Amino acid sequence: MLRLLGAVVVGLLVSQVAFLLTTVYLHRALSHRALILVPAAAAVCRVLTWVLTGIRPRQWVAVHRKHHAHTDREQDPHSPLVLGYAPVQFNNAGLYRKVAKDPAAVARYARDLPADRWDTVLFDHALVGLALGVGLLVLLLGWELALVAAAVHTACYLLGGGAINGIGHLWGKRPFDNRATNNQWLAWIVAGEGLHNNHHAFSTSSRMSVAKGEVDPGWWLVRVLVALRLATLRRHSVEPVATG
Repeated sequence: MLRLLGAVVVGLLVSQVAFLLTTVYLHRALSHRALILVPAAAAVCRVLTWVLTGIRPRQWVAVHRKHHAHTDREQDPHSPLVLGYAPVQFNNAGLYRKVAKDPAAVARYARDLPADRWDTVLFDHALVGLALGVGLLVLLLGWELALVAAAVHTACYLLGGGAINGIGHLWGKRPFDNRATNNQWLAWIVAGEGLHNNHHAFSTSSRMSVAKGEVDPGWWLVRVLVALRLATLRRHSVEPVATG
């Protein structure tokens, strides 16, 4: 029982690493250029993203930028106001793939991230990266517990991503004039992304917490990277304001 519990904890920890990579690397650095990672840090993030999620960064960026360009309108890839809550919460990955597999959409919204030779050789092969990730878990835990940890990680990551887009556009606080919402409880789970109303108000900010009492765990990692001179901020955080 203790070994099983340990595998569940490992799965939860892996999902948190994946959420931090998503918010800092894919979202704040690549999609919005709020910070610039030094080449070595960017390379590490690229490899870890491949191994833990299988995501191709240029596709993720294209989907997210299209979301901002058409927020909660018909062309939004994953709006619960257009599609309903359940499809976004439980089929977020499927909705993501519709845009990710559209070469025209990727070329339009991620033209600054063209595929390079490393993508051709490694990073465009999602199953290879995921297999390596599972292989590392097998070495650490053995194959049975590795499957448990991988299942926990997969469920948390997919449901967390669905919650950001589903819950994050339906329920919660709206201190700023946009349809997205803030949910601090969700922000704790998904590395700050639950402060979604703040993000839509200040999309190029490297920090998602704005008001007193809001906590953005992704910002903690950004601060560490900056302190270690592994990143520089392009867009400074907005000044804290009172919630309304």
